[in-house]
Amino acid sequence: MGLLASKKSKVKQVQILLLGLDSAGKSTLLYKLKFGQDIITMPTIGFNVEMIELEKSFSLTVWDVGGQSRMRNLWTCYCENADGLAYVVDCTDQRRLDDSRREFEHILKNEHIKNVPVVLLANKQDVPEALTAMDITRLFKVKQLCSDRNWYVQPCCAITGEGLAEGFRKLTGFVKSHMKSRGDTLAFFRQV
Repeated sequence: MGLLASKKSKVKQVQILLLGLDSAGKSTLLYKLKFGQDIITMPTIGFNVEMIELEKSFSLTVWDVGGQSRMRNLWTCYCENADGLAYVVDCTDQRRLDDSRREFEHILKNEHIKNVPVVLLANKQDVPEALTAMDITRLFKVKQLCSDRNWYVQPCCAITGEGLAEGFRKLTGFVKSHMKSRGDTLAFFRQV
């Protein structure tokens, strides 16, 4: 008689920090990406955490942290174990664009995410007057601020889902490359 051995699934897991001002569309895009359908969301007080599997053996734990001004002071508390940063910009809210840029610049200075790959999600591209990904790249000075890391600006629409999978695949590729270049196999092969 033989014994049946069960193989444990080895899924690589990484931590992604999802930030942006309130009403930028963070929770909407997270749930669109996870469930593929529209889910009515309320402003996030605190955080949402979801696991998303873009590849069969690779899982993202996405921390969607509230973007209200009182919550932004707590963003740094979530940086310690972040392997990647997805920063959402409401491309229609020109009144608060400078606030968003300042918060983006501030979070990049956090020592725990030094050199961590970044994808800016230029959200609400379905609105005719929305700024383009190229506009966001220029206005947020991404080339200058992210010169020490891999970065990309992905146009997207949280409501339709357009551009979301592409943005997170790009971030996943950057994270894999970053971890391999650091030789960080322990963090890269966290088991679920």
